[in-house]
Amino acid sequence: MSDLWNSEEVLGLVSAYYEGARVPWVPTREELLDTIMKLASVKPTDIFYDLGCGDGRVALKAAKEGVKKAICVEINPTLIERARESAKVENALDRIEFINEDFFKVNLSNATVIYMYLLTSVNRALRPKLESELKDGTRIVTLDFEIPGWKPVQIIEIALPMRTARLFLYIKGVSDK
Repeated sequence: MSDLWNSEEVLGLVSAYYEGARVPWVPTREELLDTIMKLASVKPTDIFYDLGCGDGRVALKAAKEGVKKAICVEINPTLIERARESAKVENALDRIEFINEDFFKVNLSNATVIYMYLLTSVNRALRPKLESELKDGTRIVTLDFEIPGWKPVQIIEIALPMRTARLFLYIKGVSDK
């Protein structure tokens, strides 16, 4: 893994720009994936979006859980290729769609579940898009950062070795009222 983190690649992976916002890439920890899927109540009929998917681990987990479709949205081409390669290795390419684009420009209207590990400022900027595009009942799970102005229906805290992670569950049509 040490050869993976050469200085040029680190600069390409550590952050991305979304509508003028710089967002660091911090991978969701593997030990949180099962809890994320349970909190989101994923089921076979779900269309699962991971906004700012990074290496694709959350969407890959959703695909393995049997969702109808998992969609990785990532602006960084190096990360989207990493996500595609992980899906190939896990034999899940046919169950995941990869969109190399700014998630502010991607239509989310068919989503039934959205996962986001973004900053509060980005969640705030995304809120109008979520309010206008998502159908009532769409579940949104965020890690560590709330959606300002929305009320979570559930918050789970998970003790990790170096910190406590907080998962927020929002439901469009309930949390945004």
